[in-house]
Amino acid sequence: MMRKSKIQRKTSETEICLELNIDGTGQYSVETGIHFFNHMLESFARHSLFDLKVEAIGDIEIDDHHTIEDVGIVLGEALQEAMGDKKGIRRMAHALIPMDESLAMVAIDLSGRNYTVLDMNFHQYKVGDLSTENVSHFFESFAQTGKINLHARCEGENDHHQVEALFKALARALFDATRVVHEQMPSTKGVL
Repeated sequence: MMRKSKIQRKTSETEICLELNIDGTGQYSVETGIHFFNHMLESFARHSLFDLKVEAIGDIEIDDHHTIEDVGIVLGEALQEAMGDKKGIRRMAHALIPMDESLAMVAIDLSGRNYTVLDMNFHQYKVGDLSTENVSHFFESFAQTGKINLHARCEGENDHHQVEALFKALARALFDATRVVHEQMPSTKGVL
């Protein structure tokens, strides 16, 4: 059985349709109106092997905040829905990803309880057309609606490399954590 979901969200600021297949092959179609964000979501899909389709229209004439936040919210909801009861998943995983001088670490627990600890220090206000302050906001929004305990840290000199390493690390950690490795519920509580 394929673990898939489709989420639609419409507000006065954004309109998003997102399709996710956890058991995919890394295929993607992404259009958010924010070119560098598109690139990061495409990289996320490729390295998680999740199939991802995102169509987002947002008030980017104001700035990129609402679009990035709402895509994070919808992606978290889609992941939560696609995982179902989480029976048999590995649940916890981490990834260390280098990109030239930058190094990113992401550790996650698909525990059903959201908590986010971030250590990201960027040098510039923007990478391309993406505001670097919204990278942490995306991670927080995603973890909140995905009900994920997420820790992310990055260091480096080049902000492009840092952001890309973070998205790749998130992708690799999620790939590992969502793998079905046995038939039991991965919790002494019996539910996640």
